[in-house]
Amino acid sequence: MIKDEYITLTIGATKSVALIAHDNKKQELIDWCLEHQAILLRHNLCGTGTTARMITDKTGMRVKGYNSGPLGGDQQIGAKIVEGRIDLVIFFSDPLTAQPHDPDVKALLRIAQVYDVPIATNKATADFMITSPHMDKPYDHEVLNFDRTVENRASVL
Repeated sequence: MIKDEYITLTIGATKSVALIAHDNKKQELIDWCLEHQAILLRHNLCGTGTTARMITDKTGMRVKGYNSGPLGGDQQIGAKIVEGRIDLVIFFSDPLTAQPHDPDVKALLRIAQVYDVPIATNKATADFMITSPHMDKPYDHEVLNFDRTVENRASVL
């Protein structure tokens, strides 16, 4: 029987940062990346397809691109969170425009919460995260012990 309800995970000093933006927020995210370029260059960057490409083209920073959000990119980022390969998410979302892939966006936000991954959905929160003293040092955080959860569910079913 697995006893611990939570396990401690360490986010390393070099973070894997996902950069995502809805269409109406892409330029705002590019401007934000330029403003914080010195910090971002110390970390590994990835993002959904169009956003990653635009950031790379406009800033010169290397951003690994996944698929465009509506084509599964949000789900790819979510999968990387589950694998422990993304440490924080900067997602400039547009709350005033309907998104055709809104269920994917909600799934991404949910999985970030489940795995206790910091996620900023606007500039103010992103500013606080990127300037945090935790950005350049390891950070320990507790997450639900999923092995225990599976074991408990299997014994009940």
